[in-house]
Parts: sequence; structure tokens; C-alpha cells
Amino acid sequence: MTDPQVEPVEPVERTRAAWERLGLPGLIDVHAHFHPPAIERAVWRVFDQAGPLIGREWPIRYRQPVAERIALLRSFGVRRFTTLPYAHKPGVAGFLNDWSRDFAASVPEAVWSGTFYPEPEAGAYVAGLVADGVEIFKVHQQVGGFHLDDPLLTPVWGTLADAGTPVLVHAGSGPVGTEFTGPASMSRLLASYPRLTVVVAHLGAPECLDFARLAARYDRVHLDTSMAVSPFFGDHLGPEVVAALADLQPRVLWGSDFPTLPFPYVDQLDALAALGLGDDWLRDVLWHNGAALLGVEGA
Repeated sequence: MTDPQVEPVEPVERTRAAWERLGLPGLIDVHAHFHPPAIERAVWRVFDQAGPLIGREWPIRYRQPVAERIALLRSFGVRRFTTLPYAHKPGVAGFLNDWSRDFAASVPEAVWSGTFYPEPEAGAYVAGLVADGVEIFKVHQQVGGFHLDDPLLTPVWGTLADAGTPVLVHAGSGPVGTEFTGPASMSRLLASYPRLTVVVAHLGAPECLDFARLAARYDRVHLDTSMAVSPFFGDHLGPEVVAALADLQPRVLWGSDFPTLPFPYVDQLDALAALGLGDDWLRDVLWHNGAALLGVEGA
């Protein structure tokens, strides 16, 4: 029986046309998720329950087995994609990092992604991952319940600032804000570590302008587009935000939030084009900026 949440036919050709018409070699998706099976099931339950961290109905479209999801991204033309595990409590980062390392080793398109949490061991295991060549980290302030300038993370930020390894941070207060979300702790962090390479997830929605101002102030701060440009979750995308995205063209990155999407992957590509910022802007966002961030050949 067909899952009623998934259309029988995925619009693959329309997805590919979004980048093929621009003459790009494909897409670089800096905000996709693959988790260990038990963690993935737990994450999906949170979305299914539309509970306090989600705040609305959010039917997940892409529930296929892992191999089928990888094949689907390949069919879309996604040449590199992250896995972005995120530790939600002390003591789980090591398990997530080991799993993510193995996943990246077995899937050529996967960007080796790590995570960390404010805990005494964080400085040591982050330094070890950086030395081994991890490509990006992910932390989630809303789910993890911490401020970025937690003293336990001080050695982590020093390592990442020196290495230039990017960290993708869910810092914005969407979909549901907490005492830990918003731009305040990132602002304090960047004042202490202005050379950190940071990617603000979801454009920092709904505080998009605040995070865009941080990106304008610190030239290693980037913004990813995941969910923030979609009609499903884009009511904060006013003219001032669009103008800021135009000004920040070299540091806006394509991200989808696959597989936890309640609509087809292509819808956000269409929404980006509908911003009217031009083909050169789209080329940078969909490929060149991500390639530069991750050191992809041909950037």
C-alpha cells in the first residue's frame, strides 16, 4: 500500500531541471540528515507527535529505507550531502560520531559530519575528529538545551576557530523557541571567536535579520536555506530578509532538511528561484558556495 504522505511519482526531472538550466554539475546540500536507526525513529516520532519542539502538524515525506533515500538524492543530482547528527544530551556524541564516520566512509557523496555537546570530554573528542579530517559539525541549541558560550565548549571553539572546520548550528527560534534559541549566545560567541566558520541553519528563522546582520559583521558566518524559504515555513521571509540574502550572496548555502520534509524536495528549489535574485545568485547558492565551504573540487 502506498504511504498517503508520499506522492506515487517523485518529480525527479523537475528537480534536476532546477540546476541543469543553470549549467551546474549538480547540487550541494549542506543540510540533510542521516541518523543511526534508533535515533532516526526517535526523531521521526517527535515530528509525528507534533509536540512542543515542533508545534504543528509535520508529515514526513521521505521515510524510505536508507539505501532508497540515498538513491533518491543521487537521482536529484545531489553530488554532496551532509548527515548532521546532533547530540541531545551528554554521553551520546561518541556513538553518533562513530556511526557518522562509518556512514561517510561507505557513501561517497556523504560529507563526514560530527557533533558535540557541552560535556568535559568535548574538547578532546572534537580535537580528535578535526585531526582525522571531519568535514563539518552540527549542534542543535533547541533540542540540546544549551547556550553556545557554555564554558564546557570553550576548548571546542578554540579548536574549530584554529582549524576552520565549519559548524552548522540550529540557533534560531523556529519552529518553537526556547530560552536557549535566538541570536544572543551566537553573538557572544562570535565576539570571542570572530574567525569561527559558522553555518546558521534555516537562515536563523524566525530571527533571520538578526542572523543576517551577524553574517554581515563576521565574514565566516554563513546561512543555510533549509525550510526557511518554503511556503510551509516561510512567513518570516519579508523584503528586508530577501535584500539581506542578496547582499550575502557568497555565504548563502543550499540546504533542504531532507528527509524530514512535508513536501517534495523540489518545492524549496522553486521557492529559491521565486525570490527573484537572479541566476548568478542561484548558481552560488546551489553549488559554488557549498563547494567553497567544503573544499569540493571545481569551486
